[in-house]
Amino acid sequence: MRRSVKSSRPHPDAAENSAPARGEIIAREPRSGRLLRVRWEEGRIHALEPVGRPLPSGAGPPWLAPALFDPQINGFGGVDFQRDDLTAEALRRAVRGLRRAGCTRFLLTLITAPWETMLERLRRLRAWRAGDPELAAAIAGWHLEGPFLSAAPGYCGTHDPALMRDPRPEDLRALRAAAGRDRVLLTLAPERAGGVAAVREAVRLGFRVSLGHTNASRETLAAARAAGAGGFTHLGNGCPQMLDRHDNILWRVLDTPGLTPSLIPDGLHVTPPLFRLLRRALPDRKVIFTTDAMSAAGAPPGRYTLGALTLNVGPDGVVRRPGRTNFSGSALTPVAGVFRAAAMERRPWWRAWAAASTIPAAWLGLRVGVTPGRRADFCLVRVDATGRLRELRTFSAGREGERLLPPAHD
Repeated sequence: MRRSVKSSRPHPDAAENSAPARGEIIAREPRSGRLLRVRWEEGRIHALEPVGRPLPSGAGPPWLAPALFDPQINGFGGVDFQRDDLTAEALRRAVRGLRRAGCTRFLLTLITAPWETMLERLRRLRAWRAGDPELAAAIAGWHLEGPFLSAAPGYCGTHDPALMRDPRPEDLRALRAAAGRDRVLLTLAPERAGGVAAVREAVRLGFRVSLGHTNASRETLAAARAAGAGGFTHLGNGCPQMLDRHDNILWRVLDTPGLTPSLIPDGLHVTPPLFRLLRRALPDRKVIFTTDAMSAAGAPPGRYTLGALTLNVGPDGVVRRPGRTNFSGSALTPVAGVFRAAAMERRPWWRAWAAASTIPAAWLGLRVGVTPGRRADFCLVRVDATGRLRELRTFSAGREGERLLPPAHD
């Protein structure tokens, strides 16, 4: 059966609500290979129907997958979300670049800066989002990574340790006031003075709390978990390169039941052997993939910014501060992360997809997936005989953006 795609498709840069989106596609469910007809109206899935027998791998229509969701995006496509000269138009360009890479929704992440500066940036971003349907459709909430982090060497990562501070209840209330009723993920180090109490207060205020950039003891991690912390931000990063082999933050997190760590699946921040070990040690639904993307993601090698920092990105895609060896954010794109994760695990691409889509979204309370009644956010995926990505088509609220056609050598 030939692939069928019928949809109202404006220019890919059109606003999400420029006209009611309706259409249908025929695609294959990756796990079973069955053919499905997906119909949508007014930007939501209307019906999902089987239409024929499974087809051999590599034949027929594309594969169907939920759109990707990333809980930690610091910038994208040459656009740095940390800058005070950021414009709404630049933010829209980043949103479109993310959509091209399969990611229709994300948490816009603000990293350590003076606290009032972070709050003012959040207020400005919220105002843009409130007045722009395209931004509102893409930005599912906010992730504040700092300034309540460890200032110790290694654990502070690329964050400025001079700006680190202990969390206070009034800080969290000010954050809730600045964020309104929006979804907020807060990363903090629980060993800071008042850290565990801050977790409890943040949860009371409706925040999702993730631990990170921390050297907390087992006891402090357990106390933070009991206070309501549910995640751990980019496990394997935000810590020194050299760790005590008997007692370190990696082992302590794995020994703390109930935490859902995120991993950066680029093969660089977490090496393939460690990535495979972490995936075996943790239940599938207790791992989240994030790119931790900064402005260099989806852009060519060169010099980029992350707030006040100037960073170099080489042909290898590694982001570093000039003259230093440690990583400073990531140039990974969401769909590339899925395929790198699959390669590291030596599994089909679709087995890695949920950790970058439905699992992180559900962890943050978002209902996503190609299911009747939900927003028509999905991807059509074509791969070659070796499992490498050959074409990606991304639909957001039923509208197709620009297609991604990776080079043949990728």
